[in-house]
Amino acid sequence: MKILVTGGAGFIGSNFIHYWLREHPDDEIVNLDALTYAANLESLAEVENNPHYQFVEGDITDAALVDGLVATCDLIVHFAAESHVDRSIADSAAFIKTNVEGTRVLLEAARHHGLKRFHHVSTDEVFGALDFDSPKFSEKTPYDPRSPYSASKAASDHLVRSYYHTYGLPITISNCSNNYGPYQHPEKLIPHFVTNLLNGESVTVYGDGKNIRDWIYVDDHNRGLDLIINKGRIGETYCLGGNSECDNLSLTKDILRLMGQGEDKIEYVTDRLGHDLRYAIDFSKAATELGFAPQVSLAAGLAQTIKWYQDHPSWWRRLRS
Repeated sequence: MKILVTGGAGFIGSNFIHYWLREHPDDEIVNLDALTYAANLESLAEVENNPHYQFVEGDITDAALVDGLVATCDLIVHFAAESHVDRSIADSAAFIKTNVEGTRVLLEAARHHGLKRFHHVSTDEVFGALDFDSPKFSEKTPYDPRSPYSASKAASDHLVRSYYHTYGLPITISNCSNNYGPYQHPEKLIPHFVTNLLNGESVTVYGDGKNIRDWIYVDDHNRGLDLIINKGRIGETYCLGGNSECDNLSLTKDILRLMGQGEDKIEYVTDRLGHDLRYAIDFSKAATELGFAPQVSLAAGLAQTIKWYQDHPSWWRRLRS
């Protein structure tokens, strides 16, 4: 296959490209990325000379560019998105443009060129928030986004699904829990804390730190995407989770312990606006239909991630500056 990956210079997208070229060496990948602040071509330095890999700088809202690329491909894996909640609270305009209009442009090109599959990568945040004792999110959970970011992703999910029902476009959607691992921008929680500590700085915890997230190591997510693309039913949504619920304060203490630091490094700050209490994913549909199961525990994944940032200071120091 020839695959168009959107947002492939971002965190999950770059890890997906590494994963796919390793697991499917005969396939070709075209990486379309606008190179916003969250993108980093250094994350793909190891594959830039691979004859099966091509990078194209451009915006997914550029209809002419997108149409020309889609015409040569069999499959779209759509990662490109504005994804930082705090930034969406400050200014939602870029989120609507990229996450909604950009998705529409891609869908139109896919429809016109008869692609074999359009896979849309989404988030568990579209489902809203859970109480401590609520059942986990599943494919049947009603949408209830709580931030401009999650609202824009919910809109894009609905748009993708509408192209299946209206035009018969062969789509699949995945809603995944919080990813972590190599190549993640240091504005995100885990790399932010790790790089702060490597710089001798404190770490900040919102409120009382009791907000819970379900963490998944990025290559467990990519294994799930591989299964969906190759075995998932057209028109279906699959939830992918890491089976690793953890509150933010406990996660912070785990990172401190793994890095040999004390709890005196914790600074408590005022909780952010619209801070969802808990996310958790029931991935039993993906497990039953596709054989999906996360392979990396949170403890092992944290240790691997910390070591990666310790070993690659030149990658993250430039981003922080």
